[in-house]
Amino acid sequence: MATDKPIRIGVMGCADIARKVSRAINLAPNAVIAAVASRSLEKAKSFASANGYPESTKIHGSYESILEDPEADALYVPLPTSLHVEWAIRAAEKRKHILLEKPVAMNVAEFDKIVAACEANGVQIMDGTMWVHNPRTAKLKEFLSVPERFGQLKSAQSCFSLPGDENFLKNNIRVKPDLDGLGALGDTGWYAIRATLLANNFELPKTVTAFPGAVRNESGVILSCGASLSWEDGKTATIYCSFLADLAMDITAIGTKGTLRVHDYILPYKETEASFITSTKAWFNDLVTAWVDPPSEHTVKTASARSVYVGEIKNKGAKPDVFWPSISRKTQLVVDAVKESLDKNYEQISLSGR
Repeated sequence: MATDKPIRIGVMGCADIARKVSRAINLAPNAVIAAVASRSLEKAKSFASANGYPESTKIHGSYESILEDPEADALYVPLPTSLHVEWAIRAAEKRKHILLEKPVAMNVAEFDKIVAACEANGVQIMDGTMWVHNPRTAKLKEFLSVPERFGQLKSAQSCFSLPGDENFLKNNIRVKPDLDGLGALGDTGWYAIRATLLANNFELPKTVTAFPGAVRNESGVILSCGASLSWEDGKTATIYCSFLADLAMDITAIGTKGTLRVHDYILPYKETEASFITSTKAWFNDLVTAWVDPPSEHTVKTASARSVYVGEIKNKGAKPDVFWPSISRKTQLVVDAVKESLDKNYEQISLSGR
């Protein structure tokens, strides 16, 4: 029986995050890096060499050139967010499947244009939120979905903070209004929002309200902020994101019967395994000096990812999976709502009908 052909992936841009994704592509058993592009041919050559690209990889000195490359089935696009709407649409029009770095756009109106172009051309689009594809994440969702162990979600808290040094806070594209103008909210906040939505089975909140005390740089880009989210049925959540605090990436989801805790949800402490903590119907002993049935830790072995979705489309004629752009859109909607609340002096923002 003939084996499926590997997915040929082009890398459009040589951002630092592309180093990690390139390694993941090289490790995937059914994907290969077919091309790389930068605005400089020399930079593209240097990047390919530094990251161990195959000798067969085509080197392009412009983004326009890689769009015309027939050897690229899909494009990984780690360009600054302000460039996403232009280049993702152009990639879709060339019938290239798209892995788009987060945030997917500067706002949901831009992302809707990208999705429309993808739908019109029959291509898959996914965002670069890598942790949701870790085998551990499937186990987290499994625990959250078992009524006897977790019950119904009541509250969730998620955060992602990192301490940007002086160079980062002055020169990184994430603090430049013309490049990644959403700042920490679009970067670390994207992860925290996605974690909260995942805990709530991707149901959008009814309202979003930013917390007072957000920090912006002199250009107005968000360096640190938090927000509360609320749902029709009384569930609540909080998110926190920052470039000004110690490295932390935590999720806590509290249900009527159980609790889930993850302390490294974006990047596990170890590359080969990932852990999480659960408790069900925990309580105190008679003297209230210790827990009865205390939380337990579970460990999941990780493995190389496969390019499943594009492979199914390319090799078996499947239709693009609409789930992934739908959760990208929901994440972007909450990002937009937090920003709107910040811009409106912490006003409560309704997501009804959006």
